[in-house]
Amino acid sequence: MWSIAPDKKVTVLVKDSGGKLLNGPNDLWIRPDGAIYFTDPLYKRPYWTRDPAMQQDGQHVYFIAADRKNLKRVTADLKQPNGIIGTPDGKTLYVADIGAKRTFRYNINPDGSLKDKKLFCEMGSDGMTIDNEGNVYLTGDGVSVFSSSGEKVAHIAVPESWTANICFGGKDRHTLFITASKGIFGLQMRVKGVGSQ
Repeated sequence: MWSIAPDKKVTVLVKDSGGKLLNGPNDLWIRPDGAIYFTDPLYKRPYWTRDPAMQQDGQHVYFIAADRKNLKRVTADLKQPNGIIGTPDGKTLYVADIGAKRTFRYNINPDGSLKDKKLFCEMGSDGMTIDNEGNVYLTGDGVSVFSSSGEKVAHIAVPESWTANICFGGKDRHTLFITASKGIFGLQMRVKGVGSQ
């Protein structure tokens, strides 16, 4: 995982875990204090020159402290975590296990560890985002919107077979941007995005 500064300076934040290559860091969420959570599913890429076999003992979620000095695994029981997003107060983390077709909610401890894992909904996701009312957006077949209690409250149809990533943007963060199989879509929303995307 790299950090690229506005002046184009590149810093390698993470290259392995326990001396073994990660599967392929996929999505991340930056906590308000600058700490990072990221998912590490295995999607073998045709351009890899590395051994495509999994070197880790599974597909997990990791935490990097704000000082960028410590990496630690914070889940070890997910099938294929992919989408990830947290609440702007830094207290709740949502992780989509796309392999298990489920999304889970965790409470976040100050040290970055997670507790109180609960099933949020029976749907996995590629990308995820959250709005200022606490609604969580999952991708796949269009966009499905869930309230903070896990109730499905809306579905946004997208005229393509798959939606991948999603975020709020624009000057006022009222535009929902959706990447799909071939195109990028934008939708003006009543709600707006919050926190790190």
